[in-house]
Amino acid sequence: MKKYIFLASVALLFLTACSTKEVYKPKLLSNDWEKTSSMDESIVDTSDNVALLENRKVLSQNGELNVTIAADQRVISLSDNKIISASIDGNVTLTSTQNAKQVHLNLKKTIAAASVNKNILAVLFANDDIALYDIDTKAILFKEQGGKAIANNMRIINPFFLNDLVIFSTLDGKVIIVNSKLKKRLRTVIVSSADYFNNIIYFNIADNKILAATSSKLLSMAQKELHQKYEIRNIVFDGKLIYITTKQGEIIALTPDLQVDSKIKLPFAHFLGMISHKGKLYILEKEGYMIVVNKKTFAYTVHEVDMNEGFVFVGKDVFYVDDEKIAVE
Repeated sequence: MKKYIFLASVALLFLTACSTKEVYKPKLLSNDWEKTSSMDESIVDTSDNVALLENRKVLSQNGELNVTIAADQRVISLSDNKIISASIDGNVTLTSTQNAKQVHLNLKKTIAAASVNKNILAVLFANDDIALYDIDTKAILFKEQGGKAIANNMRIINPFFLNDLVIFSTLDGKVIIVNSKLKKRLRTVIVSSADYFNNIIYFNIADNKILAATSSKLLSMAQKELHQKYEIRNIVFDGKLIYITTKQGEIIALTPDLQVDSKIKLPFAHFLGMISHKGKLYILEKEGYMIVVNKKTFAYTVHEVDMNEGFVFVGKDVFYVDDEKIAVE
């Protein structure tokens, strides 16, 4: 009998904790956010820079494309005017956004991320292996075994081409730089060495400085490597400052040397996405709020948004949520 009472008490505590979970409640609301409209189709999957609609069409950061993905494939990326899609067993399709011409490769393993530049396809596999392929001949140009990635964040970054360099953002928290002409790894940079959810979720190069992040650590690298710990939800870089939102409800502006420039905290806020546009940050919050931050003063306003739950995809100047578009000003 005591055992049952104990189990009932534990269940009651669990249910009470779930029912009293704190959510963000703004102290002051500005006018409602009216810049919303509906799409004909809902989002059913997302990746780094594209999303998949229910009708199998591709949604890019600039809007819907006239490209249809096969039913057995998921969309991977938009790269060099080509949509890359793949089946779970590694059948890859490259579809031109200009004339719908297709190229097929059978790589025989599940793909996590991929990019293309001219005739070179760069692939990050789901087991963290990396490889380069010649699209014309289907030959392997370079391949290297990856590390151990136990569990991953859904945000996986596609390989980045820079002249003859291909930069892979791996699932085990590394940035690997490969020379495509020499077919040789030049350097490996460790961003984070956490055991779980350690894949790179952000990568950028600006002013000869590499910026990369996992969900727990941020790297800035030029002459030396700089690291800072943050539980990161979103990142944008406007060429001057790095803006991050955190799991703790913070919105932080950092210099490229990772020094805090400005900071505000919204208790219990759960940020879904962030857009930098015309001197302001537009940040979408899970409970249905648009937070608008002036990047110079860091003053902000909060607006209520009528939105559904569902997949979130961040476009150039619009948030896509389920079957809705929420535009910024």
